[in-house]
Amino acid sequence: MKIRPLKIGNVIIDHPVILGPMAGVTDLPFRVLCHEQGAGLVCTEMVSAKAILYKNRNTQALMRTDPTEHPVSLQLFGSDPDSVSEAAAMIEDLPFEILDFNMGCPVPKVVNNMEGSALMKDPMRGAAIISAVVRKIRKPVTVKIRKGFNLDSVNAVEVAKRMEDAGVSAIAVHGRTREQYYSGEADWEIIRQVKNAVSIPVIGNGDVDSPRKAEKMMRETGVDGVMIARAARGNPWIFRQVIHYLETGEVIPKATPKEVYDMILRQMELMVQYKGEYTGIREMRKHISWYTAGFPNSASLRRRINEVDTSDEIRELLRETLI
Repeated sequence: MKIRPLKIGNVIIDHPVILGPMAGVTDLPFRVLCHEQGAGLVCTEMVSAKAILYKNRNTQALMRTDPTEHPVSLQLFGSDPDSVSEAAAMIEDLPFEILDFNMGCPVPKVVNNMEGSALMKDPMRGAAIISAVVRKIRKPVTVKIRKGFNLDSVNAVEVAKRMEDAGVSAIAVHGRTREQYYSGEADWEIIRQVKNAVSIPVIGNGDVDSPRKAEKMMRETGVDGVMIARAARGNPWIFRQVIHYLETGEVIPKATPKEVYDMILRQMELMVQYKGEYTGIREMRKHISWYTAGFPNSASLRRRINEVDTSDEIRELLRETLI
C-alpha cells in the first residue's frame, strides 16, 4: 500500500499513523519516544478548558511540548462553547500545531459533566462548541468522536456531518460506543460510513494493534490515517513497524529484550528530567509493566518495581530480568 501524507488544515503529516491521546500515558516523554519511532502526529493528554481558564498549575505541565516531537495535537475537553473557545484562544500561541476536541472520553466523572462522549448525545451542543472554537483561533481544529453513546444511539455519521459543517479540519472515529468503553470489537463499518459521509480527512481508531491491522483498517474503511492508542503502551516501536509494513509489506521483528531495556531507560531518563526523580519514577512503574508484559518473571518484576524508589534500583532490576 502506498501511504500518502495527511493534510489537516495547513499541517502536513508525513506518515498518517497517529498516537492517540490517553490520560496518564501520552505525556511529553512518551510522545517524544513515539515521534522518534515514526508517529506522524502525537497527541497530548486531554486538558480541561475550565482548568485553563482557572490557570491550574498542573494543567500547564500537561500542555508542555518539546521541539523534537512536532507536529503535536493538543486535546481539549469541555461542555460550554464560550469557555472552550475562550480557553482555546488563551493557549493558541503555545507551540502545538492542531487543536483537538474530545467527544470520546468514556470516564464517568467526565461524562457526568456532559463532557467527552456525553456530547455524542447532544450533537448540536458539540457543533456549537466546535463552531465557537473555529471562529476564535487560526489553527486547525479536529474532533475525536465515538460510534455513539450506546447501541440505541449509533450516530457517528450524523455527528461527523455536523462537525464538518461546524468547521473541523479532520475527524477521528473510535469504533466503539461509550457504553462499550474499550470492550468487545471496534466497529470498522461505522468508520467506513463516516469516511463516505464527509469530505474532510477521517482517522480510524480502535483495535489497530499490529501492522497488518493498520493496513486492513485503511483498506476496508478508506480512512486517511490510523490512530493507535492502547497498543502503543509499552510499545512505541509499533509506529515504525506499521509505517514499514504499509510501505514495503515486510514485518519488522518485535523489539529484543535489550531494545526494551534501552527504551525503558530512555523513557525513565526523560521522565526524571521533566518531572523529577520522585514523580518520574512513580509514573514510570506502569510503563515498565506494559513494556515487560509477557517476559519471563515479569510478574515478580512488577512487584519488586513498586518497592524501589530510584533510577539506579530500577535499572538493576531491569538488568536482572531483561539482559
